[in-house]
Amino acid sequence: MRTIDRNPRQPLPPLTTARLTPPRRTLDIALALTLLLLLAPLLMLLALLVRTMSGRPVLFRQRRTGEGGREFTLYKFRSMRDGCTGPGVTGGSDPRVTGTGELLRRLSLDELPQLWNVLRGDMTLVGPRPEVPHLARRYPPEHRWVFRHRPGLTGPCQLRSRVYAALLEGRPDPEEYYLAVLVPQRTALDAEFLRRATVPNVVRFIARTFWYVLSSPWDSPGRRENGPRGSRGGGS
Repeated sequence: MRTIDRNPRQPLPPLTTARLTPPRRTLDIALALTLLLLLAPLLMLLALLVRTMSGRPVLFRQRRTGEGGREFTLYKFRSMRDGCTGPGVTGGSDPRVTGTGELLRRLSLDELPQLWNVLRGDMTLVGPRPEVPHLARRYPPEHRWVFRHRPGLTGPCQLRSRVYAALLEGRPDPEEYYLAVLVPQRTALDAEFLRRATVPNVVRFIARTFWYVLSSPWDSPGRRENGPRGSRGGGS
């Protein structure tokens, strides 16, 4: 296993930006705005659920590494206990996750506020997973190219998030394992998608994501551990 730099303060080197094409940005705005309007009642209901069951704050705000290595604030419905500390990666049975948060995570509902990040231009609909800065700074140098690209609400790594969480379970140093073993796998999947990041392929991947989310309540444990079918075609 390669040795990973444990210094979280080491800055990322300067990165050129791989900007979105105008058709992809147009799709981002159109779909994010439409979904925010259509899902407004659900978003209010989920906010009330989190507020009632877990208290404040309802939204979880966290700095993430975005396009060109620049940081932005990512928004999610809070799924962990407020004020808890721990690794920057989450295993399959992380004790920090609340009961309500476990339900939200299973149905991917905690991610819905990121539609606002897509509308703002911090994120895109399909792309690499937005990484926390202290882990991004510790990426092996040969995999830091991924931070040239705008992170995505969904993507090949996001649709394997349950698989990765299971692999982190019980590791003595989950961050070390994540950086040394999972990051090379994840960036390989991202590279495969980014080579074909056309609007038709983005639309197909969004359709796969909808199916993945809708089918998740009926996934068997074995299927979850093997990962979603077709996830390579395209994931705290």
